[in-house]
Amino acid sequence: MREKQQRLVVAFHTTADAMAAERLCHRHGLEGRLISVPRCITSDCGIAWSAPPHLRQAVESLLRGGGVEAAGYYEIAV
Repeated sequence: MREKQQRLVVAFHTTADAMAAERLCHRHGLEGRLISVPRCITSDCGIAWSAPPHLRQAVESLLRGGGVEAAGYYEIAV
């Protein structure tokens, strides 16, 4: 069993927003990947973006500037 790590998890209202976030983050060289939404988070979409917590401000700013609406930002162990 792998050890859980603290991560930034960004939930979305739609799958299209999740995929747009992935494209934006990869295009701008931000570390992260798409994951299934953890059970402790309620979301309209079953896909979330997971990144290191220290990138929170960069991710929030990039998504806002790119017109991607996030349902919520969470820092949890996954």
